[in-house]
This record gives sequence, C-alpha cells and structure tokens, in this order.
Amino acid sequence: MNDRRRRSDIAARDLEHLWHPFTQMLEWEKEDFPVIVRGEGVHLIDEAGRRYIDGVSSLWCVVHGHGHPKIVEAISRQAAALDHSTLLGLTHPAAVQLAERLAAIAPEGLTRVFYSDSGAAAVEVALKIAFQYQVQRTPPRPEKRRFISLREAYHGDTIGAVSVGGIDLFHEVYRPLLFDTVKAEAPYCYRCPFGKTYPACDLFCADEMEARVRDRADELAAFIIEPVMQGAGGMIAAPEGFLKRVRKVCDECDVLLIADEVATGFGRTGTMWACEREGVVPDLMAAAKGITGGTLPLAATLATEEVYGTFLGDAASMRTFFHGHTYTGNPIACAAALANLDIFEEERTLDRLPGKIDIFAGELDRMKARPHVGDIRRRGLMAGIELVLDAEAKA
Repeated sequence: MNDRRRRSDIAARDLEHLWHPFTQMLEWEKEDFPVIVRGEGVHLIDEAGRRYIDGVSSLWCVVHGHGHPKIVEAISRQAAALDHSTLLGLTHPAAVQLAERLAAIAPEGLTRVFYSDSGAAAVEVALKIAFQYQVQRTPPRPEKRRFISLREAYHGDTIGAVSVGGIDLFHEVYRPLLFDTVKAEAPYCYRCPFGKTYPACDLFCADEMEARVRDRADELAAFIIEPVMQGAGGMIAAPEGFLKRVRKVCDECDVLLIADEVATGFGRTGTMWACEREGVVPDLMAAAKGITGGTLPLAATLATEEVYGTFLGDAASMRTFFHGHTYTGNPIACAAALANLDIFEEERTLDRLPGKIDIFAGELDRMKARPHVGDIRRRGLMAGIELVLDAEAKA
C-alpha cells in the first residue's frame, strides 16, 4: 500500500516522522500496519476497533494485562502529589518504599537498589559497578577489567550492553565502537556448538565455560548472563545445572556474577526471578520490563552489601558511583511498580502460574509432531519454537 492517501490520518503521519526500532523503514512504508489506540486486558485495540491478542506482552513487560485499575489509580494519585523529583541530593517516599520491596523479594543478599529507566541502562549500571568494584576493593584488582558473556546473548542496545552481547545480526555493525569481551559458547542443546547430545554430554558446555573463566580469571571483572533462558538470541534454554555451574566457577575464580533478569524476571520463568530456579544468588542483578507491569519506563540494578561497601568513603576518596539519569527513581514510575507488586500479592500471581504453565506446555506439546517444528524450548511461560525445513537435518 504505497498510496498514503488511503491510510488513516495517524498512519500517514507516522510515515512522515517516526523512525521505528529494529525496523527497515523502506519496508515499513509498504506495510498496512495497525494503529493501536487502546489496551484492555490481554488485547490491543486498533483505530478500527479490531482486537489483537498481545502475545508478546508488549515486549515482555505487561504482567497483569493492559489497564489494570490498581496501577492506573496509583499512577494518577502519584502524578497529582509529586510528578518528578531528582534523587540527586533528595529522596521521596515512593523510591524508598519500592527499594524496600525489591530488596525483600530479590534473591537473598541483594539489598541495595540503583534506579535507571531501561533494561539496557540497568545493565550499563551493573557493568560500571563491577568495573569500579574491582578498582576499589581490598586489595584492589584493577587488572580485572574485562567481562565474559555467552554467545547469542542480548543485554540491550547501549554501547556497554552491546559489547557484552553476542548477536551478530544486531551487533556486528557496531563492532568498531565496542570494548573487547570474552565469550563462552551458549548452552544451545538443539544446535550444540560442540556436537554433543544432551543429557549424554554431561553438561560439556559447562565444562568449556568453566575452562574459559579459569583461563582468564585474573582479568575478568564479571560474568554477565541471562539466567536460564537467553531471549532474543533464540529462546535458548540452558540445561538444568548450567547456571549453578556459572555461580560456582565465579566464586572459585573471584569473578562477580551479573544476572540480567530484565526479560526473565517478574514471573516469566515460573518463579519471581529465573535465578531462583537453581537457587543462585548473583552479586548484581538487572531488573526492568515487568517492574511497572508494563506501564512506565523503570529499571533497577540490585547489589549486595559487599559490592556496595566498596563505594563508601569520604568525598576525597573518589569512591562515589558517578552515574545517574534525569528520571532516576521517578515517583510516578515507582508508584506504578509498587502497585504492580501489590497485585502480585493480592492476586497471588505466582501461586496461579503452575496451572497456566501446564496448559501452555500441553499446547506446545501438540506442535511437536508438525513436520517443520525442529525443537520446542520452554522455561515457565518463556518458550521458543524452532522452525526448520527438514527436522532430521535441522536445516
């Protein structure tokens, strides 16, 4: 549809000015795209009144459905009382209350909360904290300045996040801008990079990952990982025990562990945090997406007291974490997040997940016999169906 006069007013104006993410705009101009004007429960509704099931939860962030009245009311109430206040030299109740709530539900030991406004920003915060921690610890280890991550990893689109990412489709063009990192192979059982077969392989990928960490331990500041399930890289589900092996080798090699729970947090894998599935506590954890129930941009990086303690000192020590955003800890976003956590408790969201997961798993199982389904990977309510031309050859 190249004739813009046949489009709605909003669609035509979109083509005049908007630049969409991850979108080839020349192709976009040919599309008859929907114009969404309303959200209601699981549905998005376009200007013609057509309903669409929001199957990706608007990029994995709408937790309790669109327009949940409790969150809408909390946003309205907070906006009337205090719309925004910087956290530089000031504080406000919503930021304090949310930090308390996040620390209470986080893996035990993650007690300090640093706010930002996107998953990528939360990852950048974690990377900078890990780097500065190594410089300021006792004894200092400034030589530990590199990061290790998995191939096919996705941690966001800012420069630091892209540097620890591993998806060439998204990241290769920016290679000259990135800092060098160490890569371990993704635990991709369906297309094992080592030619092994699970479970007979006895977690060979974990052996290789451990060897990479041990070989570079003296220069590694931190290992960053999407726990249990790598999302954008292809919904790659790590075999059980892999994450625990990552934690173990990080402990043994004096390397911090950063859990990127931006996509996996807030119940997506069946527990509040994916790390809980293997009883792992990271040193730093990035959270975003579902934190406000999909209503407002907010993110948080959580840290242990040990990590936090290395940043304490008088002004002359220069141990301050010199990082922040204009909207860090925005009161309205914090109020939405508090209402979101209230709903988790009042509606027993996590307790109700197993039944939904069973239905989801059963429906996925029905697809296994289809000729072009090569593999189905799932952790809780995160799943991927790998389509192939030839199931036997995995083509």
